[in-house]
Amino acid sequence: MRGVFILLLALGLSASESFITKEEYAAGLYHNPRGVGCHLCHGEEGEGKLIARYIDKGESKVFAGNAIKKLPFREFYEKVNSRIVGMPRYYLTDTEIQTLYYYLHREEFKNAAAKSSKPH
Repeated sequence: MRGVFILLLALGLSASESFITKEEYAAGLYHNPRGVGCHLCHGEEGEGKLIARYIDKGESKVFAGNAIKKLPFREFYEKVNSRIVGMPRYYLTDTEIQTLYYYLHREEFKNAAAKSSKPH
């Protein structure tokens, strides 16, 4: 949980210091990071998505975006920065990658923040 809180702090300014909320920025980035939105292949919540079924040399094949929601942050970060066949290369900053991860886990982050702000 401590790592979750630190990641929240790393995401930057509070909503009162920006013209859009962190959630709006995260949703915008997930839907259009550099022209092709993550949601088109990975689904609205990172659950993965079938893109196409096709026949190649008589063999039935599937092209699909993998589920990314349950990846630990380190693995998510490494995959975003890797060359994966079929995935566009985005050249995202560390902050943008953290924001995309936040988008996929926003409810968990909100719950953790609420718990940490309650008096003990």
